[in-house]
Amino acid sequence: MLHLCFFVLFHSSLPGSQGMKSARCLPVSWSVAERFWWEAAMECKGPPGSGCEAKTASFQDAVRTLNTLQTNASYLEQVKRQRSDPQAQLDAMEMYLARSGLQVEDLNRLNIIHVTGTKGKGSTCAFTERILRNYGLKTGFFSSPHLVQVRERIRINGKPISPELFTKHFWSLYHRLEEFKDGDHISMPSYFRFLTLMAFHVFLQEKVDLAVVEVGIGGAFDCTNIIRRPVVCGVSALGIDHTSLLGDTVEKIAWQKGGIFKPGVPAFTVLQPEGPLAVLRERAQQISCPLYLCPPLEALEAVGLPLSLGLEGEHQRSNAALALQLAHCWLERQDHHDIQELKVSRPSIRWQLPLAPVFRPTAHMRRGLRDTEWPGRTQILQRGPLTWYLDGAHTTSSVQACVHWYCQSLERSKRTDGGPEVHILLFNSTGDRDSAALLKLLQPCQFDYAIFCPNVTEVSSVGNADQQNFTVTLDQVLLRCLQHQQHWNCLVEKQASSNLWSSCGPETAGPGSLLLAPHPPQPTSAGSLVFSCISHALQWISQGRDPIFQPQSPPRSLLNHPTANSGATILREAAAIHVLVTGSLHLVGGVLKLLDPSMSQ
Repeated sequence: MLHLCFFVLFHSSLPGSQGMKSARCLPVSWSVAERFWWEAAMECKGPPGSGCEAKTASFQDAVRTLNTLQTNASYLEQVKRQRSDPQAQLDAMEMYLARSGLQVEDLNRLNIIHVTGTKGKGSTCAFTERILRNYGLKTGFFSSPHLVQVRERIRINGKPISPELFTKHFWSLYHRLEEFKDGDHISMPSYFRFLTLMAFHVFLQEKVDLAVVEVGIGGAFDCTNIIRRPVVCGVSALGIDHTSLLGDTVEKIAWQKGGIFKPGVPAFTVLQPEGPLAVLRERAQQISCPLYLCPPLEALEAVGLPLSLGLEGEHQRSNAALALQLAHCWLERQDHHDIQELKVSRPSIRWQLPLAPVFRPTAHMRRGLRDTEWPGRTQILQRGPLTWYLDGAHTTSSVQACVHWYCQSLERSKRTDGGPEVHILLFNSTGDRDSAALLKLLQPCQFDYAIFCPNVTEVSSVGNADQQNFTVTLDQVLLRCLQHQQHWNCLVEKQASSNLWSSCGPETAGPGSLLLAPHPPQPTSAGSLVFSCISHALQWISQGRDPIFQPQSPPRSLLNHPTANSGATILREAAAIHVLVTGSLHLVGGVLKLLDPSMSQ
């Protein structure tokens, strides 16, 4: 446990604020974690009547047992240690599949669409699934991560499987694998492997017509890559992410992603930078996989009608173009007759890849694109004076796209009455991602406040197994948030003054330091606050003005600091409050859990 004193630099320059605020010292005479746990116990009371019904308790018991198999974070650490023999991971997955009562060949009956990529692969899958469901097909959809409840990862006809169905299939698979337990051998696969196996079992037993399967991480050695004969494969936009596992260049990452290609199975990719596109092309040639380059959505609109997308953001057009090709190819290979006549495209000489066909999207395809829903991705919730902009962007390229979408959305929602508006960033970032680089991309949005909190809905997650994470301590996640705050303060100080010291990163004060003011106080142009959980952050931001999010007893400590106190007055009086939530899908999920109670039902 850490016993320390830390300094937090705050400032408020919102409309109506009283000038500059100097640096404030917040003494902490016990550990950071202990302080926040104590705060929650004293002041953050849960809602009355929160006891679970028997069937819900059974579901929660299943989720708690699932959590003991490791979360994704610890799975990543395990995979990093096994990188010297990544093929062994796939061999182990096939072993677990056999122990569960299935063979690899059984998966061929699922008529799988296998999709990888760095950004947009989940949205691409959502578009694809919705299009094919419009044809009257029974669809399965496996994705990750979940936002609120783990059963979101396994969907039938677009809906998360019920708690009862999840519980039934979980215990059936768990007990079957447990039969192989011996004194020295671990009988259970890790968290993500188990869910992948469970999805295959659910889809087969529910007799889906097809399954859309999103790769977890990478492709070549991802546990979903035991799929031998998918109907079609897709690669969404590539970028830098999970570098400790996949490699530190886009070309290395492209090699991993191309690992899902299969001999004779058509694959489609959106336009990529020349380097990674060349790697994908070489991988496809080596594997004897026919790889096609998707034409832009404009090319399909030119031979048909304008297309309306259910997901906002210019970058979603690329995902929609890929989804149309995947759905069209699947229908064609399954001898479905309701597809439009093709307009054959010429080979792309520049990219040395054949262009995918340009065709006229059918009415089913157009409605599928229009009706697609994918929570937490370019999602807007309008609640009284508050507008919540939710996007789980967590890479540099996806944050750039998020900023573009957010600014465009603000432009469309400009008020004409001239009332005061407040702009707030709610941010967190986890893993080995460069939060300083992500925050720098967000800085041009000119937020009045930057708020940081862990991906924890409530400080105490008792009774909420879906939100539990055993791989990090409260000290660790709060340290991370304080580092985010320090990065942000340095960015706004550099913008405000050219006379700052040349170095102001967390390394200035040494490893593990929590000194968040390593130089004399300087004027800044935005306030920054750190809260111990998402609920406290939302309570301060909303000030009781969100008609749905109405916690019963906000903790008194939310206004302990002058910046929080003065900002609360401004937020209560603002005509409009715009809140961008980004940096982590887990953060977005925690926010949605509180703002949209229906997602917890």
